Amino acid sequence: MITTKLTGKRVLITAGAQGIGESITQHFIEQGAHVAIHYFSSGERANELVALAESKGQKALALAGDLTQEADATAVVEKTIGALGGLDILINNAGSLVARKLLHEMETDFWHKVMDINMTSMMLVSRAAAPHLGKNENSSIINLASLAGRKGGHPGSLVYSTSKGAILTFTRALSTELGAQGTRVNAVAPGLILGTSFHNTHTTKASADATTATIPIQRAGNAADVARAVLYLASEYDGFITGATLDINGGVYNM
Repeated sequence: MITTKLTGKRVLITAGAQGIGESITQHFIEQGAHVAIHYFSSGERANELVALAESKGQKALALAGDLTQEADATAVVEKTIGALGGLDILINNAGSLVARKLLHEMETDFWHKVMDINMTSMMLVSRAAAPHLGKNENSSIINLASLAGRKGGHPGSLVYSTSKGAILTFTRALSTELGAQGTRVNAVAPGLILGTSFHNTHTTKASADATTATIPIQRAGNAADVARAVLYLASEYDGFITGATLDINGGVYNM
């Protein structure tokens, strides 16, 4: 998908150097955007993506940070503004299941840890970015939710699914708050996306095969499937889509 609408746009992608985030970053670079690539542990790949963008004449920087910490979240946004001169698009991609735990195994600290990684970090980055996004006539936030937030996920994903369900509501609420400043807020909810560290770590082959068999189009998704949807929502300038969640799951779940 080629669109000149994203050429020269300034984009911050959290967790933008691995899995779905890496594909999103690559797609924005291909569209001619300037990119700030946040990472937690994938510094080498983040720097490679910076080099790719710079080789095309675009601005780019890699930013390390623990986004569950308010100071780090604020610093990532401020460094983005300093390097890119502003912000047009925020992609809130950072998140993790961490580990599978059933309710009777759930330590309170673990509950808070996953909620902070998936939900609190998104609030902190969005809060820091919103005033900068509001300086533009059109701007956009896209949040990464999950099919687990719709259906509840597989056993052991209680807190992860709960946090992803919260992102669906956060997206709707924030779209109402930021609409007047010209910032659209949407989400994508991927289903089974294979080939990423998330599913390589937390999904067995047997589980992936069983899930794939239930998908109407008879295949699992890949990171590029999600990236193309994110690009669409980001490029819909002067658009009328806000507060929406786009489900990317091959038809296994609709609403």
